Amino acid sequence: MAHMQWKNETSITKFILLGFGNLNEVQNLLFVLFLVIYILTVAGNLLMVALVVADQQLHTPMYFFLGNLSFLETCYTSVISPRLMAGFLIEDRTISFRDCIAQLFLFGALASIECFLLAVMAYDRYLAICNPLSYKVMMNLRVCLLLVSASWITGFSASALVVGMVPQLNFCGPNEINNFFCDMEELLKLSCAKTPLVEMSILGSCSLVSLVPFLFIIVSYILILSAILRIASSAGRQKAFSTCASHLLVVSLYYGTIIIMYMTPSAELSPGFHKALSVMYMVVTPMFNPIIYSLRNKEVKGAFRKVVMQTLGMI
Repeated sequence: MAHMQWKNETSITKFILLGFGNLNEVQNLLFVLFLVIYILTVAGNLLMVALVVADQQLHTPMYFFLGNLSFLETCYTSVISPRLMAGFLIEDRTISFRDCIAQLFLFGALASIECFLLAVMAYDRYLAICNPLSYKVMMNLRVCLLLVSASWITGFSASALVVGMVPQLNFCGPNEINNFFCDMEELLKLSCAKTPLVEMSILGSCSLVSLVPFLFIIVSYILILSAILRIASSAGRQKAFSTCASHLLVVSLYYGTIIIMYMTPSAELSPGFHKALSVMYMVVTPMFNPIIYSLRNKEVKGAFRKVVMQTLGMI
C-alpha cells in the first residue's frame, strides 16, 4: 500500500544533478582536486580516530568526542564526494528518486549528528572549565557513551522524520537539481503542487535540529568565557581558553557557512556561490577539522610522533 502511494504521488523517477557541468574546460582538473581533498579528508580523520583509540593519553572525554566527530566526518564526506567526483568524469548525471532520497537521508542524518556532537563537545568544555573538581565524576565513560549514542540516534531519527515527508510532495517536472547533491531546498522548488504544511514542517524540523544545538553552544561559551575572565592569572586564562579554541574554530567554520547558505535570502545568492558554499561546508570543512585539532594540540602531536617512531622502529 505504501509502495502504491509512493508511485501515485511521484511521477518523476529520476533527477538530474547539474553540479558543475557548466565548467567543461576544467572538469578533469576539478576531479583531481576533489579526489585529493577526499583522500586527505578520509586519511586525516581516520588517523585521528586511530590515534584516539591507540594512545592511552587520549582516552579522555574530549578526545572520545573528537574521535566520534572524526569518524562522522569520514562518513559525511563519503556520502557526498564520490558522486560529486563521478559528475566530472561521466556525462550521465542522473540519480534515481530512491537514490536521491537515500543520499538526502544519510546527509541529513550525519549533518544533524554533527550539530549534536558539537553541542556535546561544548558541554564537555563547559564542565571542564566551569566545574573542574567534579568534571571526571560528571563526565564519566557511561555519560560519554550516552551522549554520543543520543546524538547518533536523534540525528538518524530527525532525518527519517524529515525525509519521510518528501514522498508527500508531487514531482511532475522539471527534474533538474541545480546542485551536485540532492538538496532539500532544490527538491522543494521542484515540487509541482504546493503543500505549505509539509514544506513548513520540513523547514521547521531542519531549523530546529541546527538551531537548538547552536544556541546551546552559544550559551555554553558565554558561561565558559565568563569563567575564564574570572581566572586571576593570564597564564591560567590562556591555558583554559586553549582547551576550547579548536572546538570554537570548528563551530565557527561549520555554522558560519550554514548561516550564510540558509539564512541569506535566495535572491541574494547566485547558484554558483551557493554551490561554492556547499562545497565548503560538505567537502572542505571535514578536511580542515583534523588539521585544526592537531596543529595547536600537544597531546595529538605527541601521539602522532609516538606512532611514527613506533612504525619506523618496526621497519
